[in-house]
Amino acid sequence: MLIGELATATGTTARALRHYEQAGLISSERASNGYRVYDERAVVRVGNIRYLLDAGLTLCDVSVFLPCLDGDLAAAPPSDKGLRVARQRLAVLDRRIATQTEARDRLESALQRAVGDPVRQVT
Repeated sequence: MLIGELATATGTTARALRHYEQAGLISSERASNGYRVYDERAVVRVGNIRYLLDAGLTLCDVSVFLPCLDGDLAAAPPSDKGLRVARQRLAVLDRRIATQTEARDRLESALQRAVGDPVRQVT
């Protein structure tokens, strides 16, 4: 399957697929015209990559899961390394959320002091 077909089948873009390939997460063969040609199994692999990225992992984090990307990722038993990466990423996300919440609270306070109305009414 060509890159555009894989992009359509997985709901992603050709650019993202090239990025995944550059990161070593997927691979392709080259046709005689130079086009990338992917195996049908790449659909499952890209779906699993998207699942992990949507969960907040980075491409580097996803590489830890390479042995599991071709199957049912949710049913695979977790590895110690995979769990460690997931816990580390969760801690990073928690810190970011806390920082953003603090900034939002400061802004809300400043607006309430300046305007005197609850900020939530402003659209």
